[in-house]
Order: sequence, then structure tokens, then C-alpha cells
Amino acid sequence: MSISVPSPSQTSSDDGVISVMLVDDSSVVRGMVARLIETDKAIQIVSSVSNGQQAIDAANRRKPDVVILDVEMPVMDGLTALPQILKASPKSKVIMFSSLTEKGASVSLRAFSAGAVECLVKPNSSQDVGEGSEFQRYLLNLIKGFYPDKQGPKSHSSASPAPSTFLKPAKTISLHQDPMAYRGPPSLIAIGSSTGGPQALFEVLKNCHNLNAPIVITQHMPATFTKILAEHITQKAGLPAAEGENGMILENGKAYVAPGGLHMIFEKDGTNVKIVLDDGPQENFCKPAVDPMFRSAIDIFGNRVLGVILTGMGQDGLNGGQALVNAGGRLIAQDEESSVVWGMPGAVANAGICSKILPLRDVGPWIKKAALG
Repeated sequence: MSISVPSPSQTSSDDGVISVMLVDDSSVVRGMVARLIETDKAIQIVSSVSNGQQAIDAANRRKPDVVILDVEMPVMDGLTALPQILKASPKSKVIMFSSLTEKGASVSLRAFSAGAVECLVKPNSSQDVGEGSEFQRYLLNLIKGFYPDKQGPKSHSSASPAPSTFLKPAKTISLHQDPMAYRGPPSLIAIGSSTGGPQALFEVLKNCHNLNAPIVITQHMPATFTKILAEHITQKAGLPAAEGENGMILENGKAYVAPGGLHMIFEKDGTNVKIVLDDGPQENFCKPAVDPMFRSAIDIFGNRVLGVILTGMGQDGLNGGQALVNAGGRLIAQDEESSVVWGMPGAVANAGICSKILPLRDVGPWIKKAALG
């Protein structure tokens, strides 16, 4: 079976350049970010302002493709300005720029509900944020991942992009149909997500109450943020959720979020399954990563794993998803139209290993139906 997939149509102009507005009360920070961004000719800074009110005015005039928005500013903070920026420029992708604190994490998670699509943690003074740094690589890939068709005329960047970050969707995608795949209720639901993931998770998980299986989640986020994410899942989706801890026993009907900076894997503990946190190397430029979670789930639950890949940059989950399908499990993915970035779901979709490719609104109901057998 095949389904037709439209080509990306997110670009707001045809000049091939992605327009960015910087909003931060520190001119030093704005200057640093501008220098890192403008090494890539596909990206142009069109406005640089110091508070939320100025950002609203500039968004109304410039309609930027991307807004990098500080959380704490005088006159008007980022969270207050966010909905008004999006009202002035509805197609803008807003990235919150936050400190790595519990307060910053909480505000950033609230910003996702107000329309932000990603959060960047401000680097500290000890981090390398120069040209060629990991921070620059991630920032450029993030911005360009929103607009895969806008790569600029003869664009050159001093930062080496991650391979396969900008996946071009195939015109036709084949769905995986294995008559030997397990069709009964899953014993584990494993979800991977990244850019745009928090809001997608809230939407999916509000449909996943009282399932007869645990839900494990790897969302690419730093430490502190993942704990707050679990709290927000409980509040917004009405689903009991916790940040994973060493030795925590998986329970049916509950969700467990991999903590930032550690892979979340699993071990048998008598008749139970417990969480083990692994401080091994990054995979797919990420820690936590989806692939080790998938591999470990297969080791414990075999073909009774239902894998889900939601919006996100890159291709984390592709290798683990292939292993899952090879083991007789099932994998579904969010479709391109409803994804903020169709990198991770696009990777598994283009590989032809998905049983279903669904709009975000349909993912949760599909999981619920599958869990009921």
C-alpha cells in the first residue's frame, strides 16, 4: 500500500533565505547569536530587539520565518509577548531562549502550549559557542530544519551539519505490511520526539488514559526540562507521568520520560521491568536518544512493542525502529503536514517501516485502539 505525501510548503517567500528576528535584552547575546547564524548565507537577521513589545512591533512589520525569543526581559517578557508575536506573524516559528533553571524550564514548557516550537538553553560562560561549535551546529540545523526548501543560493556554512538532518520526502511512501507482525495489545508503548515534541506529546497522551501497558518517552531535552515536561504531561494530558529514575518499576497506565543527559533503557527485575539510566555516548547527536530506548525495549518485550515517532529534527529512531520492525513489532509516525519538523518521522516513513503515518490528532486514538487489541 502507498500513500501520497505532499512536498514541503512551509516557505513564506521564494528568495531562498530564512529570515530571523532576535529578541533578547542583552546586546551581547544578540550579537553572539547573530554572528553564529550569519555564517550561513541561507539565513538573514532581519530584526534585533531588546524586549517583547519591540518584538511584537517588529513581527508585525517583518513577518520573520523564525523568532528567537528570550524568556526574561524588561518592559515585556517573552511568555507575555509570544501569543501577540504569533498573532502579528502567524507563520513564524518561535524558539524560546532560556536559562537552565527550574523557572526557565517551567516557563519554556508553558511557552510550548502558547505556540513555541522549540527551546534553546542559553550557553554558559564555560561552553564553546564559536564557529564550528556544537551549539552553532545545532542552532543552524534547527533553523534550516523548519524550512527544508529554503537553503539559500549557493549556501555555505562553516558549521558541519548533521547527516540526514534535512530529509527530502519521497513523492510516494510505502507502508509496512508484515503478516507476521504482532497484532495483539502491546506490552510497551515507546515514543520518540524532538523539535515540536512537547505539544505533540500533550495532544497524543490526552487520549492514552488507563492503557494496559506502560508508556516510555524519549524527548530530546536537557536536564531540568525533562522533569518539568513530565509534570506538564500529568497536568495537561491527565496521565500519571514521571521523569525516569534508576530502579523505577514500569507500571501500566503510567508514562516515563527519559531524563535529559542520560539514555533510558530497561532491565528485567524478577517479574517486573525496571528503568536503568545509561551515561553512554550520544547517539544521533543526542542524549537521551530514541534508538537505545527502542533496542532495550525489544530485548525485554520482543515483538510486543509499539513504537511511535513524533515531530523532530534528524533521524533518531530510524535504526531502532528498523530493529523493532525486524523483531515483529509495529511502528507508526506523525505525518508531515502536522509535524513542526518532519525529520525523525520522515526518516522512518521514507524507510518504509511504518504501519501507519497519521496526522497528530489521530495518533493518540490509534494508540488507544491498538492497546485495546
